[in-house]
Amino acid sequence: MARVIADILSGEVRNAHLEEFRQIWREKAGLMADVISTTFAEPTLGPGGRAFDIRLIGGDLDDLKSAAVDVKNWLGTFVGVTDLNDDLRPGKREYQLKLKDSAGVLGLNAQTLTNQVRASFQGIKVDEFPVGAETYEVDLRLIANNRGDSGDLDQLSIIGPDGALVPLDVVANINETRGWARINRIDGERSVNIRGDVQSEIANAQEILTLAGKDLFPELEKRYPGLRVDIQGQSNESAKTGQSIVRNVLLGMIGIYMLLALQFRGYLAPITVMSVIPTALIGVVFGHMAMGLDLTLPSIIGMASLFGVVVNDSILLVVFIRDARAHNIPVHVAAKQAGRARFRPILLTSITTIAGLLPLLAETSLQAQILIPLATSLAFGLTSATMIAIFLVPAIYCILDDFNALGEVEPSTE
Repeated sequence: MARVIADILSGEVRNAHLEEFRQIWREKAGLMADVISTTFAEPTLGPGGRAFDIRLIGGDLDDLKSAAVDVKNWLGTFVGVTDLNDDLRPGKREYQLKLKDSAGVLGLNAQTLTNQVRASFQGIKVDEFPVGAETYEVDLRLIANNRGDSGDLDQLSIIGPDGALVPLDVVANINETRGWARINRIDGERSVNIRGDVQSEIANAQEILTLAGKDLFPELEKRYPGLRVDIQGQSNESAKTGQSIVRNVLLGMIGIYMLLALQFRGYLAPITVMSVIPTALIGVVFGHMAMGLDLTLPSIIGMASLFGVVVNDSILLVVFIRDARAHNIPVHVAAKQAGRARFRPILLTSITTIAGLLPLLAETSLQAQILIPLATSLAFGLTSATMIAIFLVPAIYCILDDFNALGEVEPSTE
């Protein structure tokens, strides 16, 4: 194995994208003779692992290798998929001995055969003797001139039970083959991993894996009985992280609801406040489109953080409406007054938050690239939620009040 590392200029100085440089390097290198696999990698941000890391599990190595070739051929049909390889590779040349049926007549078995062949070529310890402070072992084996090539194996004779010399090819079939350099096991089962990368500006790894799950993997399981497919790499890590984020967001939403329910002394008033949360997703989507960004894991983390921020504006509106109701002001009038009276505080609160994120959105350094999608979700999501909340929250409050679902607010005694 050989590795070549190129240190290039930082993102602020160079005038070419890292992926563009890697693609040119790949094209200039071309196909190299006697090289099993070549990988052109670069430092990546986000979930660990390769874009494609497909694990095939089964009992037959030949079937696993054939299935791996089928997977690589199928993935190779997509433009933008690069550096496909698997970890089940041929090993060194070897000779396999298979005992003939006639060997039993001569009183020979597989153990006797293998012991004598091993002793002839690798040697066997027959004695040891001390010389001063050192101990020397005595190994018995053929001389170097008689164990140097495959022809010496054909000339080898096996000693039978009666002391007779029997040519090896009389009692065993000798086949020259190549085994496997390394056999990987997962939970005691043999496995092979197919790995590869993808040019993100051309193809999407998750979409290709989804298509493979519908078309390729079921066909492989039918063609090779006992084969199982397991997806690893970025897709698996993203799924784990996504599940964790969803679980934590749900816990956070429940916590927000419980706090608001205690504050407002009702079960539906918190829904009015939290109704603005889905509207933040509108700004997140359009913000990523405007910035030319993909919706990545940092973007999702930004959305999760956004849910706890956008409810602040709704709380201001709902508290104002409930205070107005306590002073015997009709709900529809209080809803109109809430939008006008709280417009400036809501706007100032959102603008200061968005303004604080602008330097990060305009940053071009490599270190800040992972944070830009997160800041984009916060800034644009808060913008859309702020504009919509002024109209949506009072409207939902009035609708729920029409159904008498919010309960009565005690009037003021002043």
